[in-house]
Amino acid sequence: MAFTVQVPVRFRHCDPAGIVFFPRYFEMINDVVEDWFAETLDLPFEKLVIANGAPTAQIEASFTAPSLHGDVLEFQLTPTKLGRSSVRYELEAHCGSELRLMASATLVYIEKLGRSLPWPDDVRLRIEAQLPEADKA
Repeated sequence: MAFTVQVPVRFRHCDPAGIVFFPRYFEMINDVVEDWFAETLDLPFEKLVIANGAPTAQIEASFTAPSLHGDVLEFQLTPTKLGRSSVRYELEAHCGSELRLMASATLVYIEKLGRSLPWPDDVRLRIEAQLPEADKA
């Protein structure tokens, strides 16, 4: 089950030609991850980072077509693998029917000193519920 959110391309996302500057996509991805944590995992980042964190440990991205100032991108985040302290997700961004971005990343749940921690049981259950059926076994 994918978490979906609409992101308007703003002036701040673009280079002087009005095209999304690729590092801004990574900011958008992080915004989508924050929304996913808040809306589906019931763990807003402002609460998460008080005692712990979930930084990105690995990320890959492919930019398949340019996005322009004024476009509205639909981001879809799907968790694909849940470990003891990590979660891998796939993400796509479309504008209408056109694919603009594909990414995959791994987040790791950590304590303040950077050591990994097991996901809290309630968060683990919420992530498991979103895994594709084939990955739940």
